[in-house]
Amino acid sequence: MKHNNDLREEILRMSGVDTAKCMKCGKCSATCPAYDEMEYHPHQFVGMVEIGEIEPLLSSESLYKCLSCFACVDRCPRGVAPAKVVEAVRLTAIRRQGANHMTANDVPLILETDTPPQLLVSAFRKYTK
Repeated sequence: MKHNNDLREEILRMSGVDTAKCMKCGKCSATCPAYDEMEYHPHQFVGMVEIGEIEPLLSSESLYKCLSCFACVDRCPRGVAPAKVVEAVRLTAIRRQGANHMTANDVPLILETDTPPQLLVSAFRKYTK
């Protein structure tokens, strides 16, 4: 298991986000459509990664509640991209588990005729990195 500072640096590298730019205004969380479903909200992900408090995030269901809609990215006045931080933490958790949650072979089994293509793209972005 990596030391928290190494893990923090890896997540920052993967996300490409400068978490220090976050001013904790909460606009990202206020616009999040999954807010009510999340234990940790977008601004909390950014803040917790900034201080190296990553272990609780890795085991949180919030990782999989994020819709990757990037509404938080559009709303941030400082150009911080909370969704990219969430995705980097999610990828770290998946790599730590050693397996993805979804494979291409799983899709036909759960696909419905009215499934929006954006959902498929988002699902693969979330689960197949």
